[in-house]
Amino acid sequence: MTSEITGNGGDLLVQVLREAGVDTVFGIVSVHNQPLVQAVSKHLRFVPVRHEATAVSAADGYARATGGLGCALTSTGTGAGNAAGSLIESLSAGTSVLHVTGNVESRYLGSGRGFIHETKDQLGMLEAVSTYAATILDAESAGKVLRDGIARALEKPGGPASIEWPIDLQYAAQTFTPQQLAVTAPAPADPTQVRAAVELLRGAKRPVIWAGGGVAQAGPQLTELVERWGAALLTSNSGRGAVAEDHALCIGNYGSSPLGRALLADADVLLSLGTHFRSNETGDYSMPVPAVHVQVDLDEKALGRVYPAQAGVVADTAQFLDAVLASDIGAAVDPGWTRRACETREQVRAKQRAGLGDHAALSDAVRAVLPLDSVIARDVTIASSSWGNRLLPIHDPKSNVFPRGGGIGQGLGMAIGAALADETRPTLGLVGDGGLAVHFGELLTMAQEQPWLVLLVCNDGGYGVLRNMQKGGGQATYAVDLVTPDFALLAKSIGVPYQRISGASEAHSVLEYAVALRGPVIVEVDLAAYGEMPSPFTPPVTVPGTAAH
Repeated sequence: MTSEITGNGGDLLVQVLREAGVDTVFGIVSVHNQPLVQAVSKHLRFVPVRHEATAVSAADGYARATGGLGCALTSTGTGAGNAAGSLIESLSAGTSVLHVTGNVESRYLGSGRGFIHETKDQLGMLEAVSTYAATILDAESAGKVLRDGIARALEKPGGPASIEWPIDLQYAAQTFTPQQLAVTAPAPADPTQVRAAVELLRGAKRPVIWAGGGVAQAGPQLTELVERWGAALLTSNSGRGAVAEDHALCIGNYGSSPLGRALLADADVLLSLGTHFRSNETGDYSMPVPAVHVQVDLDEKALGRVYPAQAGVVADTAQFLDAVLASDIGAAVDPGWTRRACETREQVRAKQRAGLGDHAALSDAVRAVLPLDSVIARDVTIASSSWGNRLLPIHDPKSNVFPRGGGIGQGLGMAIGAALADETRPTLGLVGDGGLAVHFGELLTMAQEQPWLVLLVCNDGGYGVLRNMQKGGGQATYAVDLVTPDFALLAKSIGVPYQRISGASEAHSVLEYAVALRGPVIVEVDLAAYGEMPSPFTPPVTVPGTAAH
């Protein structure tokens, strides 16, 4: 018989986090969350970040790296507001994050009298940026509210759950018993929908599979289908790694490239799995799609939302693929099509290497010195958008961490969270100088917590992506040049080792040395010394008044 536990709200939070397998929490202590932080600091690991947005980003990175739940603690009002931007990223990516924020005393909720840290309709704000949001209104219901939030965060397709907890109820006495975490599994696919999909797939001679983030836990089934069918596999950025990217039929995140578009234009069937068809990965939806499109997604509203679907299946991708593999989809794929898929895989990479020039050496060095399961946490920067999101081979979905919503500055927080999720292997944080400056103070968090984290800072003195975009449009550049620090002096001031890469020949040896330090290290890529890419990267977005990409 399970014995009762007594304590306060902080002790209850620790218990429900243990039930969810969480051992590390990120946040900032405040007068409106002290009982929570005190208990977490005593019984788990509390990581004091420097900004609430980073608390959520780090919890997000922790969740992606573990495949489980991440937790962030913030204060009420401004603190909760600061967290909102990173909650939007978690919502966009469907990451399982529990965000617990304080609130004013329960007797003052909604009074509008300007109590310190009070804000207008905080719950409404949290509902707008979370999958689920709720308020703890009394001590008796606190455990249920927390567990309901965790369950909603962990349910597929996932997303952040935000719980606001008035400070007096955090201090209130609690009596509780440990419980088994209960998460609702996705409903089985409708057999009628599956049969209709299989009928359209059966006999395809030139099939293409487009895999999105929904395939993260369906790698074995997807790999088997690709090999049995002989199909070409394209992925979104989120779908990378479910099939190892050294697989001969895995073309990867090149669907919007000229060769990827040509392949799609000649295909007779497209099977899309758990993807949003994001604008930046489809050329603002100009990417061609075959006449027959079978779409699988947990969200019924996604079916046909971007591209018409002749058959739609509401299902978990792994369950759907199990059903397909148990059926007979035929073996009529043209062997020449399978050869073309393999050739396209090689051709897109060769073309990208030519456009990258010496910058391809950075990608090669990262892959050579880091274990295949190391997290590569990438901020929005030229290096990420060019080689990090495509050329760099990914072998495990958990290692593929990046801001899916496109927000700059979240990469370092994600890298810290991922690094502290598993300290037995190194983590790489790939950032630019502009994005790093957004949450510059988190360098102090890195120095304080000492994760095994190699922070690769590509320094071009500003917002390089936008600079290239402006230059590419024939404009004089504006608002893109930034003052950057002397990174060697900066690293010395916070007690973190520093290394510098000034040319392609140094990439491998410097990164190898940095990884061997088994702790935090700043590696600056001095892009002024390194030199430009033969084909400067510009973002794949359409600018009104200009020709579409």
